[in-house]
Amino acid sequence: MTPLLVRAPLLDFGNEFRHTDVVKTVGLPNVDERAGHRAGTGSVGAPVIGGEGQTRAAIIQLLLEEGPITATAIGTALGLAPAGVRRHLDALIESGQARAGRSAPWQQKGRGRPAKQYQLTAAGRSMLGHAYDDLAGAAIRQLREIGGEDAVTAFARKRARTLVDGIDPLPAQRTGQPADPGATGDDTVRSETVAKADEIATALSDAGFAASTRRVGAGVQICQHHCPVSHVAEEFPELCEAELEAFREVLGTHVQRLATIANGDCACTTHVPLTVLPDRAGGPQPNNASPSTVAQPAADVTNDSGRSAE
Repeated sequence: MTPLLVRAPLLDFGNEFRHTDVVKTVGLPNVDERAGHRAGTGSVGAPVIGGEGQTRAAIIQLLLEEGPITATAIGTALGLAPAGVRRHLDALIESGQARAGRSAPWQQKGRGRPAKQYQLTAAGRSMLGHAYDDLAGAAIRQLREIGGEDAVTAFARKRARTLVDGIDPLPAQRTGQPADPGATGDDTVRSETVAKADEIATALSDAGFAASTRRVGAGVQICQHHCPVSHVAEEFPELCEAELEAFREVLGTHVQRLATIANGDCACTTHVPLTVLPDRAGGPQPNNASPSTVAQPAADVTNDSGRSAE
């Protein structure tokens, strides 16, 4: 008998997108009991599900489309044994993605206690695929049509400042002052700059950027291992530029962007110099070493703010 292939919509679990392919073969026994499938069923559609993730996705799809729904109804629809269904439901409830409630008296069939009805929570629905990037992109394009490039730049700057809102800025050009590298005052300036970079990383992590800092050569790097708006930033680089400008304002010194996720790099990396080099005229100049130099790992301990994705 020809299998019927049913493709469920795109789902998002733990920031990983996957399609769920559920193949229902009618009239054939299912011998895979390890995944909680019902063995030996002939009258009920028995899905051949390739793994735990696909089984979970199929159950979530039923909760979305049919919920509230009982565990028995889920098992019947998917050809799963009750124990297997309840194991997945318990995991969803524990993670806050689903909840259970008792059936109303009119829904009860037969005698005994009313069966539990399961449905997705708001947190569970938020794990499903969405089109926020498309909506944000369309909104910024419309903003550009109405107000021009200046409007987009103003929006990007306002958004960037909200990321570091509440962080007190350091005085401007503190690392640009000539000083003996071994002097106590210069050490204080460097330590304060590192601490301020840590504050920025913490604020970025709170906003979903999974940021950390690391000492590299004569500077410190702010590494953003995730970018919630990377797809929008590909079209509107003003978002990245405004973010860098906000870092400069808080740190009070020149900073250099070495890599961005929007450009296909594995992280957004910003270099903050901690020392100054004399220019040819004898004046102070921020240490802006080439990316190939400053991007090399250092032996210093990394501060990941407790949220690093690496």
